Amino acid sequence: MSRRHRAVKRKVEPDIRYNSPLVAHLVNVVMLDGKKNLAERIVYGAFEKVSEKLEKGDPVDLLIGALENARPRLEVKSRRVGGATYQVPVEISYERQESLALRWIVGAAGSRKGITMKDALAAEIVDAYNNTGVVVKKKEDTHKMAQANRAFAHLRW
Repeated sequence: MSRRHRAVKRKVEPDIRYNSPLVAHLVNVVMLDGKKNLAERIVYGAFEKVSEKLEKGDPVDLLIGALENARPRLEVKSRRVGGATYQVPVEISYERQESLALRWIVGAAGSRKGITMKDALAAEIVDAYNNTGVVVKKKEDTHKMAQANRAFAHLRW
């Protein structure tokens, strides 16, 4: 990792169908081996299923609602002080919160066995929207870990 310069944040181009950078980010997280067309089909198919299940309007709004319930506000980072390693709770930037939530949703969808990725992604988005499921539990576990280690917050850098 270079210590000279900060990495430049690249702007994510909005996706074709919904004209949303958030959906484009989700497509990029789902994409494997550069197969963007396949990732787009999976995401758009999942959005159709989410709209059918929840019977509400715009699937992008539903995704935003799901992300609100899945985004972690705190995390722990390892900090080495005098030969001991402490888990220090730190607040997370909005971009990292969004990235973690999307990664967790896609990862939880991928770990569901026996159903297609399209169905699994739709189910995970619905679960996150309803504040249930694997992703919300992961967020709560992350917050519990940060809460349990708040005694080491003074070691923050």
